[in-house]
Parts: sequence; structure tokens; C-alpha cells
Amino acid sequence: MRENFNDLQAFLIVAREQSFTKAAAQLGVSPSALSHSMRALEERLKLRLLTRTTRSVTLTDAGERLFTALAPKFDEIDADLAALADMRDKPAGTVRISATDHSINTVLWPRLGPVLHDYPDIRIELVSDYRLVDIVAERYDAGVRSGSQVGANMIAMRIGPDIRMVVVGAPAYLAEHPAPQTPQDLASHQCINLRLPTHGTLMSWDFQKLDQVVKARVEGQWVFSDTYAMLDAALAGYGLAYLPADVVTPHVKAGALRMVMEDWAPVYPGYHLYYPSRRHSSSAFAVILDALRYSSASAAQRG
Repeated sequence: MRENFNDLQAFLIVAREQSFTKAAAQLGVSPSALSHSMRALEERLKLRLLTRTTRSVTLTDAGERLFTALAPKFDEIDADLAALADMRDKPAGTVRISATDHSINTVLWPRLGPVLHDYPDIRIELVSDYRLVDIVAERYDAGVRSGSQVGANMIAMRIGPDIRMVVVGAPAYLAEHPAPQTPQDLASHQCINLRLPTHGTLMSWDFQKLDQVVKARVEGQWVFSDTYAMLDAALAGYGLAYLPADVVTPHVKAGALRMVMEDWAPVYPGYHLYYPSRRHSSSAFAVILDALRYSSASAAQRG
């Protein structure tokens, strides 16, 4: 029976990695041995679970059904084992968080860095990703997004202040192109875009002035999937960028960038950490929550 469980756990890893080589590296076995194990599992179940090609491994319908049935059960076992580990004197274990590069740089990294000094048995994995990740399906402990993007079925905790978005350009660019005054003026500018991987679309530039709300779709030669690459392109004079104010403020003060359309700058709800309720069982995760919990008073003390 234990061998059966081992085969099933190996199957889950192969299904997630879609590669015998990557899955074998995690399991500490050879790809050929893992492939043989999966064939034995298929023979035992009398079902074909995997479709193999020279480049990848995909699930058959039967494999997809087995994966969907098994993954939550093994996740529960992992959570129970993590809870047992938490019975030790000090919190321990790995906490995996999906977040955007901006939230990692401005909130998670500065606040969680000291945690590793105080709790040497805790490991933190921060994965930079602009997708709206299903943290349960992809086995994250938590995700970080703007408050307006958090799903209703998740527990959410604010971890940062509201975010003001601004349009900036380098002085050299603005010397050759009149500064826009309204969202409509952006049509005549080179705009540096951000690609959102969840739907494959470009992020719209949203503006608000009094009771006017405008969503602008802009064009330009550069498209990135990284906030700080957009910043670099703006600094290099390739066009206008739509960025969080805290990212550009040091460069504005230094004269390397100028803000435009400041009276149109919208404010979004600050970053929230979201997670399923089962994570309450981990003392390591509780340490992370305490470190990230945000209040205006604590922010003023840190500032």
C-alpha cells in the first residue's frame, strides 16, 4: 500500500511539472526510473494516465480526473504534517507567496527580511507573477494583490497603503513631445505598456478626475511584464509610463523623470495578502501574518 501511495505522489509531481526530468529531480530518482514507475501505475490501474512526447508530458482525461481527485487530499496531508512540525519550539517550514514585483519590492521584502533573522527555521519563497493565480491549485500559501482583485472566497488582510498611479516621462522625451493634459492626448504619445498574462491583454491606463473616470488603451513600441523594466524604459526616454507613485518619486526628485496629468492620477486600494482559511494551522504562517499586518499607525512609525 505504501508503494501505491509513493506512486500516486510521484504521479502528482509529474502532472504538475509536465516533465519527467523536472519531476525526477524533485524526487531524487532518474527520469527512466520515474517513467517505469508511472507505467507500472498505469498497468495497475488499467488506465492510460499520461501522454508522452519528446518534449513534454500531458494528462489524459483519466489522468486529469485522478489528479483532480488526489491533489486536494495530498495537500491536506501536507498541511497536517506541517501542523505537526509546528509543535516544535520554534515556527518552521516554507511559506510560498505569489505577488507582483512591485509588492515584493515595496512591502514583502522589506517587512519579511527581518523575519528570517528572528526565525531561522522559516523559509520564504516569493514568486513574482502578474497572473491572478489560483493559490490553492498551485499550492501557494498566500497571494498578494490590490484589494480590488481579491476573490470573495478568500481571507484578505491589508498589508500596505493605497496606491496612487501616475504618468511619467523623461525630460528629453517631453522636450520633443508636448506633455499630455487629458487621457485623450495619450493617443499621440509613445506609451510603455504592461502585459497581463492572465488574459494576455495590455493593462489599461485608468484615470479619475473628480467624477470623471476614463479607461485608456494606449500604444507604444515597448511592452513589458515587469514594473521596473517599464521604469527603466521611461528613464531612457522611450515614452510615457503608468507607474506607482512610490516607484517614480525618487527619480522625479532627482530630475530624471517628470509627472504629467497629475490631476488625473487615480488611487487604488492597497495590497492585501489573501489566503484560504486552512492556513491558520501553521505557526510559521502566523509569523508572516504578524510581520505583514498593516495599519496607518505602524506605517507612520516605519516611515
